[in-house]
Amino acid sequence: MNDKAEKKSILLILTLFAIAMANLEATVVVYMRQLYYASNPLEIFPLQFLNSYDAVLELSREAATVVMIITVALLADRSSRTRTFAAFVFVFGVWDLFYYFWLKVLMGWPTAWLEWDVLFLIPCIWLGPWICPALIATLFIAWGFWTLRSPQNISFTPQSLTVFILGACLGLASFLQPAMSVLATAGIEELTNYTPGNFWWTLFAISYLLMCLGFGMTLRNPPALAGAANT
Repeated sequence: MNDKAEKKSILLILTLFAIAMANLEATVVVYMRQLYYASNPLEIFPLQFLNSYDAVLELSREAATVVMIITVALLADRSSRTRTFAAFVFVFGVWDLFYYFWLKVLMGWPTAWLEWDVLFLIPCIWLGPWICPALIATLFIAWGFWTLRSPQNISFTPQSLTVFILGACLGLASFLQPAMSVLATAGIEELTNYTPGNFWWTLFAISYLLMCLGFGMTLRNPPALAGAANT
């Protein structure tokens, strides 16, 4: 198998894995919603699931999800750290987009573009409109696909890596802020009764632009420099 065909094969396998994994994750969430929100599984706020929340089970499930994606990325490409990371973000992006696709197919949710979701639970509850992680997932897919298909040695430089990490940290702050602000002022009981209000759209927009810029800077590296940095 030539190099080009091998790259196509790897991308196809990663895509199939991510789509299947997304279906499994969405199915679990459908069952959870039927348990926690039996009267209306389409409405998850206020956060009633916190009343019977099993931290060990949920955190271990989410940690296992991340480990699975890391594992398949390592199996796909270990020729450089950048390409392994590209495989990781590509799988993560496809998984996240198809997670929402399967939720729509299986239970008709989300019902609106700006509807809020519980995005993640490690290290604290991430909250935000579902379209935000979907936009990040689209960016991950595009950069991961391009990097894995490129014949050149695409690589982060210290500058591009700094810009990307800064953007990722600001994005994380925008997702953690809603729950953290309630926990800091009123505690877990108030968070149980929390219904989302304002989202820090400006901070998210800045974070998204910085992540785009960080990824874009890697694609403009001269091949010689990229090859030297690609360790």
